[in-house]
Amino acid sequence: MSPGGKMVAGRATAEGTQRYAEKLAGRLAAGHFRELAGGAAASTLGLGTYLGPEDGATDVLYQDAVVRALELGVNVLDTAVNYRHQRSERAIRTALGTAIGRNVVRRDEIVVATKGGFIPFDGAVPRDPRAYFASTYVETGIIKPGDVVKGAHCMTPRYLRDQIERSRANLGLETLDVYYVHNPETQLGEVDRAEFMTRVRAAFGALEEAVSAGCVAHYGTATWTGYRVDPSAPDYLSLAELVGAARDVGGADHHFKVIQLPYNLGMTEAFTRANQRVKDRVVPVLEAARELGLSVMASASLYQGQLIRLPPVMTEYIPRLATDAQRALQFVRSTPGIGTALVGMKEPAHVDENTRVGAVPPMGWEQFQRLFSAAGA
Repeated sequence: MSPGGKMVAGRATAEGTQRYAEKLAGRLAAGHFRELAGGAAASTLGLGTYLGPEDGATDVLYQDAVVRALELGVNVLDTAVNYRHQRSERAIRTALGTAIGRNVVRRDEIVVATKGGFIPFDGAVPRDPRAYFASTYVETGIIKPGDVVKGAHCMTPRYLRDQIERSRANLGLETLDVYYVHNPETQLGEVDRAEFMTRVRAAFGALEEAVSAGCVAHYGTATWTGYRVDPSAPDYLSLAELVGAARDVGGADHHFKVIQLPYNLGMTEAFTRANQRVKDRVVPVLEAARELGLSVMASASLYQGQLIRLPPVMTEYIPRLATDAQRALQFVRSTPGIGTALVGMKEPAHVDENTRVGAVPPMGWEQFQRLFSAAGA
């Protein structure tokens, strides 16, 4: 599957992901797969590809890590067009070529999510970034003056269409299972809320068209602060308002079905902070997502490596797991409302260690509550 080669057809399906789950049933505990919007079963652990230098050695690490993760029960892969200047998407393409070629997986067994919004370089930082931006995006008419905020973020329909095509080519996939608008709250740094919602509706309209064209199966928003902050914060996002925008452009059968936000033992706002108004109640975003029919993927499950040393009390509250990284992941995947805990993995040893969590069922509600109190979260 070299660049420019044939793209792999298909998408994650209920039947395919069920087949994958059954294939691995011997080494995974019940509850390791959860239903994603559209009926596909997504593993409670997903592989993220954000960190690492932009070099060939890291590409190879990610390629090997992805194949290994697919062998061990992880069927969710998360990336973005700007991660490592498009190299993370391309590493996934190579890995999928290997994994499909070896019959490790079939296309309909895996969920691949990517994101667009931040303007990406191509493989490396160019000698003249300004000239690269002008020749790639401005002179081609993909971006017009005034489209970009903070010098780095764009979500116009024309731009998103271009980025979807780049991601499909980079990943070698005809259909992207989940396509996120990447940190849309960035726009609120420069435009007012009314203009922001106009831009959101236009972006969602383009994404509904991408669904109709078979390029995307479902879309959503991947955020950092937007869903976690107080409603008075300048970068606050209302989930109900965004779902309303999707309904405006896509009707009752709209495809805005997945959100992503950071959640871990050090950042618990998604579960604890009541900041989302749904109907006449104000609830945390995980509860809002459930009421609005959205799936949730948690990013930064290990707080980018900061949660690999936990208080000793955690050993007592999270039994049957050997390392603090495993316990931190167990906390995230056991939180009511979280579908998949994403974790960056590019070392084979980390893939082996983290995927062992799949052999243990997520904690029940009572055990989770005890742990939550003990963690002082």
